[in-house]
Order: sequence, then structure tokens, then C-alpha cells
Amino acid sequence: MRKLLLAGFVMVWASIAAAHSPLKSTTPANEAIIAEAPTEIRLNFGDGIHLTRLTVTHANEKKDKLDLSEYHGFTKRYKIPFQAVGVGNYLIEWRGLGEDGHALNGTFSFTVE
Repeated sequence: MRKLLLAGFVMVWASIAAAHSPLKSTTPANEAIIAEAPTEIRLNFGDGIHLTRLTVTHANEKKDKLDLSEYHGFTKRYKIPFQAVGVGNYLIEWRGLGEDGHALNGTFSFTVE
């Protein structure tokens, strides 16, 4: 009986984990070191997601929200205008809702030399 319950739990957990909208790629790439600051940030998800918040932190000090007003509903690809404030490390934090109803969040970073 324990094995049956354990097997059921594993199958449910696996199906829930597979249902989320993974972040497949970003531009700039995560942990990239680039010579020039980008003029836009791109996020590509495996499934549709409605981003509700996107923030940037520069050099662990300045945190600003990026403009998501162009996007309504669920989409797989986001292209957001970006205004860099100079050289240094940038941390992009995102939060949203997947098409499956789950809250999702994550981060990626890059460095401008």
C-alpha cells in the first residue's frame, strides 16, 4: 500500500511540475558578460505566462520596475524596452501567472563591462 501511495504522489508531483511555464531563454543570456548595455530585455517561456511584475536592480542598489503595459493576457515571448544606467551587474526579477493558474517567478542576471 505504501508503494502505491508513493507512486501516486510521485506521478501527481511530476505532472504539476511539468505543467508550469519554464523560462527557456533570455536576452541577454543569464550570467552573460556584455560590452554594451542592451536596449531591450527578452524573456522566452515554454508556455504562455502573464507577467505581473518585472524589476531590475543595478549593482545591488537601484531597483526599478520595467514597463509591461504593452502586454495583456498570456504570451510566450516578451520584448521589454530597457534603459541601462551604466556598467555593472544587473539582476532581472520576474513574477507572473502561468496559463495553468500557478504563480511563477524567477531571476536572471548579466554584467555590462
